Amino acid sequence: MELDVKIKTDKLLASQNIAELLDEEALNTIGYNVAYEFQLDKESRSQWEKRVEEAMKLALQVAEAKSFPWSGASNIKFPLITTAALQFHSRAYPALIPSSQIVRMDINTDVQTDPAKLFSCQRVEKHMSHQLLEEDENWESEMDKVLITVPIVGCAFKKTYWNFNEDHPVSENILAKDFVVSYWTKNLKDCTRQTHVLYLSSNDVLARQRKGMWLDFDLSQPQPIVQDSLTDTQNRAQGTEQPTNDPATPYEFLEQHRWEDLDGDGFKEPYIITVNKETRKVVRIVANYFEESITYNDEKEIVAIKPESYFTKYSFIPSPDGGFYDIGFGILLGPLNESINTIINQLVDAGTMANTAGGFLSRGIKVRGGNYNFAPLEWKHVDSTGEDLAKGIVPLPVREPSQVLFTLLQTLVTYGERIVGATDIMVGENVGQNTPAQTAQTMAEQGMKVFAGIFKRIHKALKEEFRKVYRLNQLYLPDEYEYSGGFALAADYKTSPQTLRPVADPHVVTDTQKIMQAEALRQAAMSSPGFNMYKVMRRYLEAMKVPNIEEVLPNPQGPNAVQPQPNPKVMIEQMRAQGKQTTEQMKYKIAMSKLALEAEVSRAKILKLEAEAIKAIEEAGGIKEGHRIALLEAQIGAAKAHQEGILRSIELMQESMGEKDGNSTNAGGVSGLASPSSNEMPVQGPK
Repeated sequence: MELDVKIKTDKLLASQNIAELLDEEALNTIGYNVAYEFQLDKESRSQWEKRVEEAMKLALQVAEAKSFPWSGASNIKFPLITTAALQFHSRAYPALIPSSQIVRMDINTDVQTDPAKLFSCQRVEKHMSHQLLEEDENWESEMDKVLITVPIVGCAFKKTYWNFNEDHPVSENILAKDFVVSYWTKNLKDCTRQTHVLYLSSNDVLARQRKGMWLDFDLSQPQPIVQDSLTDTQNRAQGTEQPTNDPATPYEFLEQHRWEDLDGDGFKEPYIITVNKETRKVVRIVANYFEESITYNDEKEIVAIKPESYFTKYSFIPSPDGGFYDIGFGILLGPLNESINTIINQLVDAGTMANTAGGFLSRGIKVRGGNYNFAPLEWKHVDSTGEDLAKGIVPLPVREPSQVLFTLLQTLVTYGERIVGATDIMVGENVGQNTPAQTAQTMAEQGMKVFAGIFKRIHKALKEEFRKVYRLNQLYLPDEYEYSGGFALAADYKTSPQTLRPVADPHVVTDTQKIMQAEALRQAAMSSPGFNMYKVMRRYLEAMKVPNIEEVLPNPQGPNAVQPQPNPKVMIEQMRAQGKQTTEQMKYKIAMSKLALEAEVSRAKILKLEAEAIKAIEEAGGIKEGHRIALLEAQIGAAKAHQEGILRSIELMQESMGEKDGNSTNAGGVSGLASPSSNEMPVQGPK
């Protein structure tokens, strides 16, 4: 049905619910188109739904009664697909969410040399990890569901949006059966129509109406949800059945992301249209773009619009026929699993017949009361002789279970395990006592090849989901946001999210691989210069899963940074220099002591000579005594000159050792020596 609406773009962008701007005829046309095209998309994938239905039966071990070859015959379900799904989940879950930090930014040289950019990237890593693991309490459990369903069904979807009630982004798991697009859609980016089936309670509907998000309409008694083949299979596996008159039955709505021309320019714009599935009534229309998302030509005509993306597809194995919905182990191994089930049931039925088979009784056998069933140690009374019994009883010719079938069963199971990577060594079983360690390691590595290719697709999808969260922070995060453990700035999210990616390494998926890689890196860093040792050791400790790494290896740029230890070679040279300095100081002290002692001896000589001179003066009485006094004065002068030389040598040595003005204590009290001239008595010769 054609739509004739003309509303200005700015008015469309500003409206919380564009449905309020449209008349009843336009709303009916849109509602009809949404519901009709939803059915077209659902029919296009009908064959895929049938294949998934059979896969779910095998994976969920759905019990079904059999009437062939007899009523109640064996109906064992071999858990080949179940084992494959659990093996994939057990490896992918810890590899994708290895620690409390799951988001990282690729930091190039420009960022490393700019502290502001570096701190901004670190805040983004810490903040987004906190948003996903702490604020969105269901994110990890929703991711857990994705990783257990995607190997069975082949694909899973996450819907990422901003929760305005709790003020943070949310990513929820959407089952493939509730996300409907045309089977021949190439990818979500180019998809012109994608529908999410919503199941809402009456409170959910009323809350949206009272907030002004939805149009008002009367809530009638909800009709039972139409059970498709996938839902019916799940109910049978879980042993549940939907009640027919349950007042808590949710209402079904179709949230379709599609393109419509509401401004009347002939170019369709992206909108999100929500329709009641039962009544086909439109309840909400909102623009899925912004003004900056529009590209105009020189004539101010729209030539392109970039819609906002909400959905992320997690792909397992791309479908060989080019269809949108991928294949999982459920579809890939379904026929093989069915063959294994058939052989197992035939072997069990053959064993049953061999153990409990009957036979033929001739008319000559006289048995009281008809047919007999025997219990252990039980004997029956009959009216026939033993010879007649031997002649009249003919056992049914039944063969033992076939050894050929058992060998074929082993072959099929082996090839199934090769496909899913669930061989002995990959499930932790011993491959043989005499197998060399390197051989076992190589076998395990080769066994991981299939898983590694699938894991890279999951890693790529997780990166796309993180970038959607980054985009939501660009749009709705406050200028400054504080949370437990840090803070974030809106300015941190102004750049392109192209450097954003998961912490998980798409090439390393096992703990052993991580430890080997970290150990090799550590050894290389220890033997070659130029490595960032903090980063190297942190990766090594993370690979070893050491808790609270910051306590044992604090960030050198953080508040708990440990001062680096000096170079041992430098320490040895310093110790040698200190030893040499100590030796020089000892030599200096010895020399100073000798000079001080010599100065004291010289002083004593001077005092003695002065005393002799004074005595000679007192006893002077002739020329002879005058000559003696002159000689004493000459000796005193020479002794004083010698002492002055000693004191000058001491002073020069003190200056050379940096000890001036008595700042250092000298051996022998050298600095305290006084000039003898200060204590000398005047010496007078004879007149």
